[in-house]
Amino acid sequence: MKQFNPLEQVKTKYLFYTGKGGVGKTSVACSTAVTLADNGKKVLLISTDPASNLQDVFETQLNGKGVKIKAVPNLVVANLDPIQSAAEYRESVIAPYRGKLPDAVLKNMEEQLSGSCTVEIAAFNEFSNFITDDTVAKDYDHIIFDTAPTGHTLRMLQLPSAWSNFISESTHGASCLGQLSGLESRKEIYKQAVSTLANQNMTTLMLISRPDEAPLKEAARASSELRELGIENQVLIINGILTFYDDEVSQKLYEKQQKALSQMPDSLKLTTTLQIPLRAYNIMGLDNIRSLLTDDHFMMKDERLNSDKVPQLKDVVEDIYTTGKKVVFTMGKGGVGKTTVAAAIALGLAHKGVKVHLTTTDPAAHLTNVIKEQSNISMSHIDELEVLEKYKETVLKKARENNMNEDDIAYIEEDLRSPCTQEIAVFRAFADIVERAEKEVVVIDTAPTGHTLLLLDSTQSYHKEVQRTMGDTPESVKKLLPQLRNANETEVVIVTLAETTPVFEAMRLEEDLHRAGIHSKWWVINSSLYATDTKNQMLKAKASNEIEWINKVASHANGNFAVIKWNSEEIKGDRLLEL
Repeated sequence: MKQFNPLEQVKTKYLFYTGKGGVGKTSVACSTAVTLADNGKKVLLISTDPASNLQDVFETQLNGKGVKIKAVPNLVVANLDPIQSAAEYRESVIAPYRGKLPDAVLKNMEEQLSGSCTVEIAAFNEFSNFITDDTVAKDYDHIIFDTAPTGHTLRMLQLPSAWSNFISESTHGASCLGQLSGLESRKEIYKQAVSTLANQNMTTLMLISRPDEAPLKEAARASSELRELGIENQVLIINGILTFYDDEVSQKLYEKQQKALSQMPDSLKLTTTLQIPLRAYNIMGLDNIRSLLTDDHFMMKDERLNSDKVPQLKDVVEDIYTTGKKVVFTMGKGGVGKTTVAAAIALGLAHKGVKVHLTTTDPAAHLTNVIKEQSNISMSHIDELEVLEKYKETVLKKARENNMNEDDIAYIEEDLRSPCTQEIAVFRAFADIVERAEKEVVVIDTAPTGHTLLLLDSTQSYHKEVQRTMGDTPESVKKLLPQLRNANETEVVIVTLAETTPVFEAMRLEEDLHRAGIHSKWWVINSSLYATDTKNQMLKAKASNEIEWINKVASHANGNFAVIKWNSEEIKGDRLLEL
């Protein structure tokens, strides 16, 4: 596998970077931009990351129009704020209805326009200005976007119904994208932008991953979704490959990465694949941006933990036990270890004599590999695809009964592929399990976002105002929403890693929950290298970078946090008690 070198491998004007949160999209995009600019190319770098640290990276105040970087004369950087853009768009759609529609209806419309898909539409709205601007195209050799739109968003923009009044007049229930018709005047610009994306001579899609199972699966999913739309010119960059080992921890990390690479999804094996070695330093400051693609240096961060005692997962279990919680969710982005933490909490409670029902959306075999049913633990598994298909069938059947035309049906079908529709379908299944297990503590390894909960809630309110919804909210969900808002009954455990993006994403999830009236107390930092006491100089330096994030989480959670050390193997069975 060759090392990534933009001077050799970048052939097109437009580069779109995509991948799971925390894989290093922004770092690789910045490093690509600086390398090309240092070598005489005129480059525009555009970020749409709401938690972007580009201002720190370039030590320059940025805006959405583009700012010249003094230390890199050929580079201009624009930092867009899609959350702000989404808020402005939301207000532009809702403003004409204020005072004309009941508050419950406005609240429902507002929530429909508060999801991640709407933020992505707003980001694409900003992107499209740059992609379709002839002057910008003339002024730069390369235009680099550090977040690509998903296949779902691109498909949605291409549907005729996305531009009709269908959306504002008749929604199928808990829609994710809401009233897109507010962007009708941009239809042609979007069309041109999508066509530029699919033009192999103009655009390359850079799939960024880490040598781990979850991000590789995510890269494969994004790759196939975008290929379906004709975006074929793809390059896979695997960031953070360990190239040598000299102690037990580094050897196990090396072996784990090599195993993940050998088992990567078949669809990715056909894609041009390049690598970037694991670096000991955080990618901050121009020196580190310049060296990311070329060399390493080990610099220990002179930082100390602010806590005298670092709590462990047993402290979380003890607190859940003594406060008598009935429902426990583990929540966090994919790949942070929610299932393992959920299984360990279930086992910890069971050992204290509590009857526990553990449920997950992970494949059943995966969970039974981690933990087996035993005297105090019963288990169930929700097949995400199965419940989603069932939910889709119900909604589409009702849509057809209402004699909707094929364009509108196509819109609903695409909307049903959105992330929050999937959450809603799964959450309904969870609600049934929680209702069924009233005499046990229920531990659930995936929580819905606050946005999804508010959609379900506002759908109920809206239903009282206008008998228009086809996606009726079941009684079990109606009962569960107040239960989740009751801090005496429900505990949300937020699982993250001691790194920039996972911590910021977890904070955004927490804010989302707070909007829905659900409060979380405990944070768990999983897979910590700092906790391994590695002797490998590079990993030791990397571990020292975790301290800043452990301190940040400790302060944010008022000391209610736990740290689990990195482990090369999946923790299972009674070994879960070690956590």
